[in-house]
Amino acid sequence: MTAVASSDLVLTPAGLRFRGRTLPCSIGKGGITDAKREGDGATPAGAHRITGMLYRPDRIPPPQPWAVPIYPGDLWSDDSDDLAYNHMVRAPHPYGHERLRRADPLYDLVLLTDWNWPYATKGRGSAIFLHQWRRPGYPTEGCLAFSRQTLQWIAARIRPDARLIIRSR
Repeated sequence: MTAVASSDLVLTPAGLRFRGRTLPCSIGKGGITDAKREGDGATPAGAHRITGMLYRPDRIPPPQPWAVPIYPGDLWSDDSDDLAYNHMVRAPHPYGHERLRRADPLYDLVLLTDWNWPYATKGRGSAIFLHQWRRPGYPTEGCLAFSRQTLQWIAARIRPDARLIIRSR
């Protein structure tokens, strides 16, 4: 069992516990898994480090000094045949990818995790982010999702290298 520090984010059946609060969140439509695969829609169990923060500078101010702006052409590679699999890349990009600068607000603020990163194993899954939800309870493709207000509250208080702890259920 992983020892929990006060700076950790811990997923519980009631929500995400962080800084003395339990925050409503959504997880992947495939539930929680110990055997994450690309495209399974599951949220991977384990202790994952927060490795970065991205934000849309045309929509919100930087939530932390270490946050990195998302610009047009910023993508995330989700193609396991790509040498840049599970990394941020720039358009044009010939492999499968996800746009980070979206028309909807889901990625206005994104916390990155070290799931299958920086040395990605082919097919093990990519882009396990903390981001805004579509609506309460709506499942993700494997990420954790929150209301805009909750995500901004987390982003204002989180430190780089904090841990996201997701236990098998």
